[in-house]
Amino acid sequence: MKPELFCTPCCLSLLLTVLCFFSAESAAFSQAPVPLIFDTDISGDVDDVLALAMCHTLEDRGECKLLAVTISKINPLTAPFTDAVNTFYGRPDIPIGVTRDAQRRESAYLKLVLQKDGDAFRYPHDLLSSEDAPDAVAVLRKTLSQAKDHSVVIVQVGLAANLADLLKSQADEHSPLDGKALVRQKVKLVSVMAGAFQPVNGDEHFLEANVRNGIGSMQYFAREWPHDVPVIWSDFLIGIAVAYPRESIARDFHYVNHHIVPEAYLLHSGPNHDRPSWDLTSVLYAVRPESGYFGLSEAGLVSVDDDGFTRFAKQPNGRDRYLTMSSDQRIRVTQALRYLVSQPSAISGSR
Repeated sequence: MKPELFCTPCCLSLLLTVLCFFSAESAAFSQAPVPLIFDTDISGDVDDVLALAMCHTLEDRGECKLLAVTISKINPLTAPFTDAVNTFYGRPDIPIGVTRDAQRRESAYLKLVLQKDGDAFRYPHDLLSSEDAPDAVAVLRKTLSQAKDHSVVIVQVGLAANLADLLKSQADEHSPLDGKALVRQKVKLVSVMAGAFQPVNGDEHFLEANVRNGIGSMQYFAREWPHDVPVIWSDFLIGIAVAYPRESIARDFHYVNHHIVPEAYLLHSGPNHDRPSWDLTSVLYAVRPESGYFGLSEAGLVSVDDDGFTRFAKQPNGRDRYLTMSSDQRIRVTQALRYLVSQPSAISGSR
């Protein structure tokens, strides 16, 4: 059963404001849509949900094309929940792949996918268990093999398990190339949320969770990812600086009776918390790299110690850079994230 539209003067005003904002801004984004793969550990933190919603609203705006979603943590509900989000935004057939060799994770919000109103799921989905989804590496290889050369942007906002396994993969029915050669041929850029390249609250040896929870795979990714395919890192401090505003959760999603994004947010964070927007920043940079939301560090190389500590060494023509952000940029980024996450979906009028 799909959510029904309802409208109040407040909702109408919000919709008009949002539509005017995006109409005025649309001329700035006339380039071809960015072919996007979203690699996520959707389960523990809720910022993955907001980031996935952003992928869809950016596609609604013609700025990207979401080719596939791959999942880097293990929970029987990760794939069904992802399928429900994709279906909510009108894209039920986006390929979803899962890892079967990474951290298992409980979740405060994935159970939302089991919610029923009467006999039907509140949020329709076809995948009933992650076990029913194909392997993430198979999805990555098939998706990349079908893409134009040097075109795909991968957003990796979780463990590096799937990208490490992609690099290790061999020729198969999808491509005669091994993983590294396939990446070199098809991938334009990777936008990664991981690491800490500045002290965090005075801690000069801060161990960021996306690295700490999968050290071996992140070490392999940092060491083996081809040096001619750029990697842009959004580290812990960037997401902390642009927390998603709780008032948006309270006010911006009432264009339908039930919306999967605020319901997931409230299950995870409650109504009184501004959640850091770690994963959202990687999506924003991936799709709008020339929009001035962020600065970039000098070129260099990232390495990962055995305890999960990330190091950045400056190197001319290095593969890696990390995001920087001024106070003025922080204001722009926070505003952009709010509008993009809460933008009414393209199919909301049919609900």
